Amino acid sequence: MVHLWVRAEQRPFEERVGITPEGVADLIARGIRVTVEDSPVRAIGIDGYRAAGAEIAPAFSWPDAPRDAIIFGLKELPEDGSPLVHRHIMFGHAFKGQPAGQRLLRRFRDGGGALYDLEYLVDDSGRRVAAFGYWAGYAGAAVTLMAWAAQQSGGICGPVHTYGGKQALLADLEARLGTAPRPRAIVIGALGRVGTGATDLCRAMDMAVTEWDIAETAHGGPFPEVLAHDIFLNCILAQPGCPVFVPKDALTAPRKLTAIGDIACDPTSDFSPIKVYDRATDWDRPVIRVADDPVLDVMAIDNLPSLLPVESAADYAAQLLPSLRGLDRLDQGVWGRARDVFDLNLTRLEG
Repeated sequence: MVHLWVRAEQRPFEERVGITPEGVADLIARGIRVTVEDSPVRAIGIDGYRAAGAEIAPAFSWPDAPRDAIIFGLKELPEDGSPLVHRHIMFGHAFKGQPAGQRLLRRFRDGGGALYDLEYLVDDSGRRVAAFGYWAGYAGAAVTLMAWAAQQSGGICGPVHTYGGKQALLADLEARLGTAPRPRAIVIGALGRVGTGATDLCRAMDMAVTEWDIAETAHGGPFPEVLAHDIFLNCILAQPGCPVFVPKDALTAPRKLTAIGDIACDPTSDFSPIKVYDRATDWDRPVIRVADDPVLDVMAIDNLPSLLPVESAADYAAQLLPSLRGLDRLDQGVWGRARDVFDLNLTRLEG
């Protein structure tokens, strides 16, 4: 019998989960055994999972799970160097040469386990079967708007926190903006999942939005239009051939732009389209101030969907559930393709 073990998240400010109680009931009805760890922070309470028929385990007890259990979480494991003996489903960030990713792969190598990276669960056409992109865009636009609102009173955006739902978030934004005229934003990557979420947040706040995608950026730049907006929301992943939307000299160029939301958030990549900052931000310090006259703040939080954990978890879980139903065929389909990526990277591992 397939045994899915849903672990409690251990990253700060992470309240999401990859399966709902309804999803658990669905899997159990199909003959899959499901264990769910209790969690002090998960946005969806444990009682729903218990009622759905899941076995309940203490938080963070997954290292002692049966060897054949498949451990399912979203974000990173604690970096304690311990060998990983289980098969894990999560966002591993291990296949692009990142130092932390190389350490994670060594732990799998040493323990004999395997990683089925959620980012690499793709269908026959190469499209991801589940993604948090929409809510990343929605939340990223919200935090960037918070940064702009703080500037209007001469301040800088302070710590951010989770919200019980998007209506609570929108109400908070309304209170922060008050009677101030709404800023004008430009969204690049507007036709994708991330860009759609960012645009929807802006429209919910009655903001004027310029929507750009491949057609508007194909000429490769420069893009003076970006500097003519109050807010720029980047929803394009850094990759070879990506144009530069905000060059380093934008810091001293005439501009209206005062707030950038790098929702794609890859500041250390050589292909980053935003050259005015070099590190991610976090919930305690949501922005980096890179210029003072006029001000320019950059928001680059890398787990933005956690701002709205209930909506983002429910959306993602619904997308992922059809694939979880196939856990008895880990050598086929989306799971087989993800395993191939893991195996290939394991062979390339150095040291």
